[in-house]
Amino acid sequence: MSGDVAAGDGAVAPLRDASTVVLVRDGDGGIEVFLQHRVKQMAFAGGMTVFPGGGVDHRDRDAEMRWAGPEAPWWAERLATDDETARALVAAAVRETFEECGVLLAGTADAVCPDPSVFSAERAALVGKELSVAQFLADHDLVLRTDLLAPMAHWITPKNEKRRYDTRFFLAVLPEGQDADGATSEAEETEWRTARAALADWEAGRRFLLPPTWTQLRDIAGYDTVAELVAAPRTITPIEPVVSDGAGILGLGFADSGDYFEALTDGRLDRLREV
Repeated sequence: MSGDVAAGDGAVAPLRDASTVVLVRDGDGGIEVFLQHRVKQMAFAGGMTVFPGGGVDHRDRDAEMRWAGPEAPWWAERLATDDETARALVAAAVRETFEECGVLLAGTADAVCPDPSVFSAERAALVGKELSVAQFLADHDLVLRTDLLAPMAHWITPKNEKRRYDTRFFLAVLPEGQDADGATSEAEETEWRTARAALADWEAGRRFLLPPTWTQLRDIAGYDTVAELVAAPRTITPIEPVVSDGAGILGLGFADSGDYFEALTDGRLDRLREV
């Protein structure tokens, strides 16, 4: 869904497991979401507005990682996968959130780390792949707080892309005492924005949202408080948009794709034809 097209040999790129974290907090104008505006040079979703996240690293599969909260079988059932993959997806969600915005969903068994900035060196080592999240937690006697995450959605990159991800979206409430920063080379700008304002930016052409991001923002915009959002029941089914040859992003078909395109002006649609 980045606008990259597959090679002309007709081969479908393999899927890579990935985790995306929708970080939220209550704001004066509604629920605020932490958004990254990615640098245009990024190979995937360059120039797009996204949530923090990324691909699963093989070290995220460490079975010795200490958890507090729902265990791997609970996650496997809700993420429709096996225990090992579920463990890796949750670990990747926590790691990517810390790497990309400095929010650490870890701590002791009954308390979240109040000041993740004390681990700035470890954060850099995680980004540089010099350190695994399991080793980081073990070194500082921390546990991964799976109770701070909730399953939210499951999207699969369409078959016409040359980079494809099998992505689980997680919902996380910003822990008390922490804040998200923009200290990542992957984003030219970061911000807290209400879901409703982010959707208005998309409709006005100020920002570009891929369908998964647009869909999660529209879901969030339907609630007034984080408590209501977290309490809402969800049925998660995989979504893989269908594609029409030669139509680019305008050829994507998924649930509510009509609404996705209908909200745009004619001029905005002209720009989309170039993606």
